[in-house]
Amino acid sequence: MFRNMLCALTLILLVAPADLQSQEARKRWERMAQIRREKFDLVLPEVMKENEIDMWIVMMKEGHLDPLYEDLGRGYVGSVGYYIFTDQGNNQIERVALGISGYLLEENGAYDLVTSDFDLKAFVQQRNPNRIGVNMSREIGGADGLSHSSYLQLIEDLGSPYNDRLVSAEKLISDFRSRRVSSELVAFGEAGEISRNIAETAFSNAVIIPGETTLENVAWWMMDRLLEKGLGSSFDMPSVYITGPSGIEATSNERIIQPGDLLMIDWGVGYLNFYTDLKRIAYVLKEGETAVPPGLQNAFDQAKAARDVIRKNIRPGPTASETFDLLNNQLEEAGFSVMDTFNQPSDGDQTDVITGNHSVGNLGHGVGPSIAWFNPLRMTYALHPGNLLSIELFAYTKVPEWSGAKVRIPLEDDAVLTTRGIEWLYPINQKILLIK
Repeated sequence: MFRNMLCALTLILLVAPADLQSQEARKRWERMAQIRREKFDLVLPEVMKENEIDMWIVMMKEGHLDPLYEDLGRGYVGSVGYYIFTDQGNNQIERVALGISGYLLEENGAYDLVTSDFDLKAFVQQRNPNRIGVNMSREIGGADGLSHSSYLQLIEDLGSPYNDRLVSAEKLISDFRSRRVSSELVAFGEAGEISRNIAETAFSNAVIIPGETTLENVAWWMMDRLLEKGLGSSFDMPSVYITGPSGIEATSNERIIQPGDLLMIDWGVGYLNFYTDLKRIAYVLKEGETAVPPGLQNAFDQAKAARDVIRKNIRPGPTASETFDLLNNQLEEAGFSVMDTFNQPSDGDQTDVITGNHSVGNLGHGVGPSIAWFNPLRMTYALHPGNLLSIELFAYTKVPEWSGAKVRIPLEDDAVLTTRGIEWLYPINQKILLIK
């Protein structure tokens, strides 16, 4: 009896870890499958109609997968495969996968047809679309999955007149990805919570011993947490850096963290095809100090005040460019000096501010409307409820402790735009963390 119980217990111990791992994999797949079905049902008909695209063809090859591979359902691609979406009217989009196969794709319930037996030209002729969107874009990398050789093959396979009906699907892709269903917001909020917890733990005495720990040690500790949890990184190695009177002194290298250092983290976590982008700040106390020096605290408070102005003035409806101008006007009215060029503050006593409230979501820098001067095309896109935005600013304030030099305080956290305005998805940066 005892021997049988012992054997059973041994078997459970041997099997349990694999079972638990497979359960987590299944849970993640089920969540992505639900997101995919909801996007196809609720978002895709709307954006195809708005962009006047009758058929959307996403072509890929083995070893050359489109950036939307995860969004569209994964699967095994042989020599060539296609996800094809056709507007059939009455708010119905036909969804097929040709030349792409596999359990995860076939069982997710998002497609009307999954087959390797097809004739592309005959398929398109039967539906006779007027405008065929393909993934080509000069500015948006996430919408530029079609290679030159694949394009040549596609126009050859389609033949006339359909090869002359191809148009860029960049705006369609931007709209499809950036208009969120509720299940996406839940997943992205979880990714944000993971991101900030790891970053805030990294900036604590649980990880940092002043005089011993290097910036690189902190960055690698964060990378190990991603490895443990089966997560991705938005920007590869986290940027763990020290800012001084002359600007950034060192980033994720062998520089040893010392008392008096002002530390920043800029990074993001990848979870369920969502990638965050956030920053955190910490100060290493000198001997005898119990709080952040008053000048640095004032600089941080100025940055928070600028963030409040930004949050209160972003609403759906206007273009990102119109909103960018509004934000700058409101910041000036609030007493800030708006900068034209990054990292070139004035000598004046005012706090200088520059903003970069960019799209976020399936990439650390997303493909949706972007209230950021470095995304000129996406500045022309209108803001919609459900857009995910990284609320990012850099505020430069004079610090007496630095002989009047201006300290750059970066604030960045991720939010969703609703009909009410900006709403945060996890606890945002409200203080400078302290390291003893």
